[in-house]
Amino acid sequence: MPRLKTVVLLVGLALTVPTLGLVGARGQTAATDPASRIARIEQGLLPAVRVTNAAPVTYTLAERMVFHRVPAVSVAFVENGTVAWARAYGVADVAAGTRATTDTLFQAASISKPLAALAVLRLVQDGQLALDEDVNLKLKSWKVPENDFTKVEKVTLRRLLTHSAGTTVSGFPGYASTDAVPTTIQVLNGEKPANTAPVRVDVEPGKMMRYSGGGFTIMQLLVSDLTGKPFPQVMREFVLDPAGMTASTYEQPLPAAMAARGTQAYLRSGTLVQGGPHTYPEMAAAGLWTTPSQLAKVAIDLEAAFAGRSSRILSTATIKQMLTHQRDGYGLGIAVNGEGPALRFGHNGANAGYRCQWTHYPNRHQGVIVMTNSDAGGDVMSELVRAIAAEYDWPDFKQVERTTATIDASTLAAFAAVYRGERGESATVTHENGRLFIVAQPLGPARVELQPSSATEFFVLTSPLTVRFGDDKATLVSRRARTGLR
Repeated sequence: MPRLKTVVLLVGLALTVPTLGLVGARGQTAATDPASRIARIEQGLLPAVRVTNAAPVTYTLAERMVFHRVPAVSVAFVENGTVAWARAYGVADVAAGTRATTDTLFQAASISKPLAALAVLRLVQDGQLALDEDVNLKLKSWKVPENDFTKVEKVTLRRLLTHSAGTTVSGFPGYASTDAVPTTIQVLNGEKPANTAPVRVDVEPGKMMRYSGGGFTIMQLLVSDLTGKPFPQVMREFVLDPAGMTASTYEQPLPAAMAARGTQAYLRSGTLVQGGPHTYPEMAAAGLWTTPSQLAKVAIDLEAAFAGRSSRILSTATIKQMLTHQRDGYGLGIAVNGEGPALRFGHNGANAGYRCQWTHYPNRHQGVIVMTNSDAGGDVMSELVRAIAAEYDWPDFKQVERTTATIDASTLAAFAAVYRGERGESATVTHENGRLFIVAQPLGPARVELQPSSATEFFVLTSPLTVRFGDDKATLVSRRARTGLR
């Protein structure tokens, strides 16, 4: 049994690391017809790290779906204002053997938020709401509880849309089919049968960015209060129908008439999420059922409006404001990063048994939406999007380059230990036949091999994270936010 030592997890410390991808973009020298591109992508999934002094490692999509136990993956690639190609892989329901198709519905999870933002911006555009006024002035059936944090600065739509309103509750677990489902007000108050804490303000509004699904639930109630209509109906009228997303819905749970097209939801173990796909009364934050090709309609509309052409959903001026960086990597309800050819917008999503990603480059006229029906879907998605980025020569999602070093086997054995942090985090390092392996939360539940880059620093293929050993400690460093454990 490995002995106990100390672990310091510096998860997200920004490192100066190479972010170069493969030498040359695959799409520049090979055939560029969609079938050839798709085949190269399917056969060329890429790990997070490329080892410069070893043969390149690639995977097939099929083998990674099996490895990560992800039953279904659905993809839509957007180029020059249209869906250039769309593919679905695997099964929507393992037990029934139902094949996934490009019409199969997935929970979009937090990708629900940008579309919900479009609805509230419609009310702003129509003059019924203002981005910088106190939302309590228009809320009718419930009010944001006032406290010391809201004495001067107020909860506004702009702050809710940029996750800077100081509101609590980052996300929601949803409700199994056997659970009672709370109303929106019960969710906001944290009252039974709600399974999350009350949504409150515990930081001065405007002071900092902190992701809050609770804030979008406030916005959901505001939309319903102002229109006098159920939120799914407003989304249908304001966004889904104008965009042409007639096969999508914000209704929770998925209506019986659409259930045959919906996927089942799966855990990392490959087993079903208990109670089936969860119900999310927090619809603005997590309630959309859709497909990648349906979501592509919104991506295409936003790109057109951003370029000054007409939009079917909002005015070009409103959409340009939405896609303008506000703070901390966010526009109005949507992630916005980069500039020029590297400007991109989109969102990721994670519900119980679903993972998805939407990335769009409006100035490159390209983007992709990927949806999966597994908690492990993010592992496959990251490798798949990395392959797509390499194929189309995108400025992001490139492999990090590392070089292995040769070190003495006895040195490796000395690092085997169970490392504990002050907050209960742990990392287990084992030595087997001259190789080191690690299990640590930032890397997920699976055991992965440590590759030496020096006598004290190691890396893994699946993440930019590095591990540094010294003074009876292991320091884990990635490119995410720092947690600083000892």
